Amino acid sequence: MAVVVPSEPIGRLTDAWRACVGTGRASLALRGDYVESLTRTQRDIGFRAVRGHGLLSDDMGVHRPYTLDGERRVRHSFTYVDQVVDTYLAQGIRPFLELGFMPSGLASGGQTVFWWNGNVTPPSSYPEWAELVAATLRHLVDRYGIEEVRSWPVEVWNEPNLTNFWAGADRDEYLRLYEVTARAVKDVDSGLQVGGPAISPGADEWWEPFAEFVTARDVPCDFVSRHAYTSGPAQHVPFGTYQDMQPPQALLDQFGAARRHLAGSPLAELPVHITEFNTSYRPDNPVHDTADNAAYLAPVLAAGGDLVDSFSYWTFCDVFEEEGVPTSLFHGGFGLLTHRGIAKPTFHLYAFMARMGATVLARGDDHLVTRHKDGRVTVLAWQPVDGSATTAATSHTVRLSVPVAAAARPWAAPPPDGDHDGGPATVFALRHRVNESDGNAWTAWQGLGRPASPSARHLDVLHEASRPAVEHRALPLARGRVELDLHLAQHEVTLVELEVVRDGTAPWTDDTRIPGYHP
Repeated sequence: MAVVVPSEPIGRLTDAWRACVGTGRASLALRGDYVESLTRTQRDIGFRAVRGHGLLSDDMGVHRPYTLDGERRVRHSFTYVDQVVDTYLAQGIRPFLELGFMPSGLASGGQTVFWWNGNVTPPSSYPEWAELVAATLRHLVDRYGIEEVRSWPVEVWNEPNLTNFWAGADRDEYLRLYEVTARAVKDVDSGLQVGGPAISPGADEWWEPFAEFVTARDVPCDFVSRHAYTSGPAQHVPFGTYQDMQPPQALLDQFGAARRHLAGSPLAELPVHITEFNTSYRPDNPVHDTADNAAYLAPVLAAGGDLVDSFSYWTFCDVFEEEGVPTSLFHGGFGLLTHRGIAKPTFHLYAFMARMGATVLARGDDHLVTRHKDGRVTVLAWQPVDGSATTAATSHTVRLSVPVAAAARPWAAPPPDGDHDGGPATVFALRHRVNESDGNAWTAWQGLGRPASPSARHLDVLHEASRPAVEHRALPLARGRVELDLHLAQHEVTLVELEVVRDGTAPWTDDTRIPGYHP
């Protein structure tokens, strides 16, 4: 039986799903292939902000100690910062500033993370750290203007609850870092947004001490942030990782955790930003390359905006080197796009979302129905998956009775709706789909024998295979409704756009006179 979609809205679809997207370390924005991927991403999806690590790491060259007349001094250099931010703004995307990691000339120890050696120790001098933070923000304000920079959230560090990212996972030391940093930010301008603690999943015990600390000491906090992943223990193989997944609802539960734990505290009403999320937290898990990943995340994108102010997919492209230079084109990277800009199925999920309307008519376990201002109706449907290594169902059917109305045009008579003289009305239905075969370059790459470095011809093949399948047809409109019977293949995500046809056929048209044409 078809689900009857109501004619009246049940809510609004926020753009929290594309408010921010993740990226590899900041200096990668100096590379041409990175910029090409960002251009494609912005053209087809259009994220509003981008967040990544390493803004203050050594490869950005900001903190430059030197000795003059026997005295240690520091020069702050923003050559690369300017290039990175200019690149972002030219692509219509703003930075979501993450302050980290520690410059080696200011670090209190030698512990690093990632192949590119981001230092994760506290500063050896908190006053010098505060001046670095203030100098960076003063420069950005001078260059881009105070109103612009006020729109860029400033997040203090990354996952300090993990020993990999903060020496000893020392919470008291992080709170000290947070206080010094937040005050330095506000000393530049009180309107700048600062927040944290950017904790990873499984660290909800940090919320209460964080709230108590900033409240008791009157430390500025304009938003709170955390990360969300649903993968289990890592099963390592050479140059790769396999993991089991929790069901998609577990991601949404993590999205809602901050407000649950902060309820009743002075931070309860602050904006919540999920500054990283994905299925797996590993940049070498092949699940990221699959159609299953897209089907898994479809209900998360459909509902996540009801829980948080933003949730940032980690990451938009595979130009990313935390575990070293990838050894293969498809290697399980986080990106929506591979190296060489090949779209993965999850990229298309985001591109489909970008074509949805703002008015929500229906939301279910396997569908989201929206309406545009001009009357067009968009349907996103997906095969539900649970994150297990095998999905029992190889197909899925979504049946919907969808209300479709013509756009209001005061100078034109409304089209017939099938119930009046003048002939039956029709709706033009345009469908895009990705699944195990359609719009799936990863399975095409498998078919080619998994070449680590595809030839130019094979790259062309993979780009072609990555395009969603497209079909169109005319559907009858009866009493203002269209009956949709969508048969979805395994791991399919499909987008259907519906609009009432206004027939402009000339009276002398006779298609039967076209040789070979038999409608």
